[in-house]
Order: sequence, then structure tokens, then C-alpha cells
Amino acid sequence: MSGGVYGGDEVGALVFDPGSHTFRVGFAGEEFPKGDIPSQVGMREILDEMDDTVDQNARKTKMKEYFIGRTFVNVPRPKTEIKSYMKDCMIDDWDIFEQLVDYSYSRILFSESQYQPVLFSEAAWNTKANREKLTELMFEKYNVPTFYVVKNAVLSCYANGRTAGLILDSGATQTSAVPVFDGYCITHAVVKQPVGGDMIAEQCRLMLEEQKIDVVPSYKIASKEVVNEMEPPVWTEKKNLPEVTKSYEAYMEKQILEDLAASVLQCCDTPIDVEFAEKLPSSPFCFPNGYSKEFQAERIKIPE
Repeated sequence: MSGGVYGGDEVGALVFDPGSHTFRVGFAGEEFPKGDIPSQVGMREILDEMDDTVDQNARKTKMKEYFIGRTFVNVPRPKTEIKSYMKDCMIDDWDIFEQLVDYSYSRILFSESQYQPVLFSEAAWNTKANREKLTELMFEKYNVPTFYVVKNAVLSCYANGRTAGLILDSGATQTSAVPVFDGYCITHAVVKQPVGGDMIAEQCRLMLEEQKIDVVPSYKIASKEVVNEMEPPVWTEKKNLPEVTKSYEAYMEKQILEDLAASVLQCCDTPIDVEFAEKLPSSPFCFPNGYSKEFQAERIKIPE
């Protein structure tokens, strides 16, 4: 499918591209985003004591503390849950989403929201209620001068100088095929499946369990020794580690699985052939605890 070539005037707008894996922000017209931060946020409840002048007692209220960005999220803390604001590629937790927008303005863009137009991308199947709530939030809280929400498939077409095309998009949680014609998304023809990068990472985890390979997150490791391939790892655990939540443990393990998938896996260059998979050159991978192994047939079997 082809379409007319598109070219537009440059506008000094801010672009927000929320995703299930990362939250991207930047300036319109630039090649790369200014910030690319994880969509997962560390969150814990703390007690805030307030003076009560009536009975002179301390009144305690629960407040939420957020940790945003890889540097802060990866730090082990007690009673800190790792949560995402997205569900099915749509904004689900608006409190976390607001924290990410605040962080973007203050720590990445270094810009005041009322001075620049804003463009937000959205999934082709986003609901009208979500779109209205986002518009209300940007105008009433952030006081933006102008605001526009556009389907990410349409943006993909425009980025390639086209107004029509068939956009195949495979992200962390969804894979979709979205037709675009004359700059509009044909929503009734959208096809999507809950298959993406997260599923690949889960398959890697199952493979390692089957091979009895332990995935040890880097935050647990104080030191390690160099060992030969396939030899048991020799490492020392950090002392006085806080008791972390299951969601934090899973988040840190998932980072290793994603690194494994990006470093080792590949799609088959030819029609799927079992013999080709067995003859594929092996690819080594070293885990954070020092254990190393070369993967061969798994490189194709998992993604295919």
C-alpha cells in the first residue's frame, strides 16, 4: 500500500509517546527522544505526621512515594512495589502517569508546561473516555496552550513521509496490524494479539528453568569470580540487603531476560528448518553472577 508523500511545517511542540515498556518524551522535529524512561515505577506508602491543634495528637496519613527512572527504580528498597501505568497499551493508573509527566517536565525537558504545545500518541484501540480524561488532565493541571492526540500508527506513516500504509507494530505487550489511509487510522480493521517482548522474556525464563540455570539479579551480587563456560558460578551475596517485594524481584530478573533476548535471539533468515536451527552458530551470554553459556538452537526456537 502506498500513499502521498507528506511534509509539514516545523512546530516547537513537545511529543509524549507512552508505551508499555518505556515512556518517551522529546521535542518535535528531533530525530531521537530526549528521555526514554521505564514505564515501571517504584511506589511505596509512607506515613506523614501532621500536627492537630484540637487534641494535640499527631495525625498520621498515608502518602505515596514514587521512584522514577532506571537509576532510582533499580535500587532495592523495602516495601516498594514495581507498578506500571499501562494496561493493554492504554493508560490505566492515572496517578503513576501524572508522576511520569511531572518527571518529564522537571527532569528531562526542563520546560514549563504552559509555554509549549503538546502532542500525545495513543494506541489505535484507545477508548474515548481515556482520551477525554487525558485532554482534561493536560488542560486543567498542566495548562498547555494546545493539545493533540494522534494514533501512533499514523505517526509511523508520517515519519516515513507517507499518508497511507499498513503499520505492523510489535511492542512489549501487544502486536498489531493497523491500516492507515489518507492520514486516518481505519480502526474497524485493526488486528491485535497480546503477544510481544514480554512473552519472549517469559519464554526465556521457562527455558532457563528447564536447563536449571538460576537468574540472579545484579543487586544481590557483591563480587564474582571468572569461571569457564558451563562451570558453576562463584559469587558472593551482598550483606544487609533490605527485604524487597516480589514485584521488585521479578522486575530485576526480567531485565536480565530482556538482555538475554536482545543479545542472543534472532529470527530465522529462511523458511523455518529444524536442521538449520541445529547448525546455527552459537552465541555466548554471561549472566550477572558470572555463569556463562553458549546458546544455539534456542536462538531461533524461542522467537519463531
